[in-house]
Amino acid sequence: MYSEKVMDHFMNPRNVGEIEEASGVGTVGNAKCGDIMKVYLKIEDNIVIDAKFKTFGCGAAVATSSMATELVIGKTIQDAVRITNKAVMEALDGLPAVKVHCSCLAEEALQAALWDYAQKHDIKIEGLKPPKEGDDHHDHGAEEEEK
Repeated sequence: MYSEKVMDHFMNPRNVGEIEEASGVGTVGNAKCGDIMKVYLKIEDNIVIDAKFKTFGCGAAVATSSMATELVIGKTIQDAVRITNKAVMEALDGLPAVKVHCSCLAEEALQAALWDYAQKHDIKIEGLKPPKEGDDHHDHGAEEEEK
């Protein structure tokens, strides 16, 4: 069902943790499946020099978070914006159809962290769209939806 790469990134996730004073932080969640991903980026001179994540969710959510952070480290901001869920899935040698949403969350978490960085530095990153309404990127979206 899962590729060896998915299993490896689940059993031995890379870049787990937090970055203190991160350049950008993005949190997204999927209420239907319960997965929550938080991605931290450290950006210097337009390059992502470090990325960490904390994910609450299934094995595929952990694996896609791990791979997304692997893919983004060392990239320019412009290249980081272009990392898609498809790129994450390909790097993991695929995901079962019922777990594709995990790769979408990983992409959204990266985008939310880049958006946070852009907002903090009052810059526009070409191709970067604001996080979708309802995404829990500020750690309070879920409460707002219930009101």
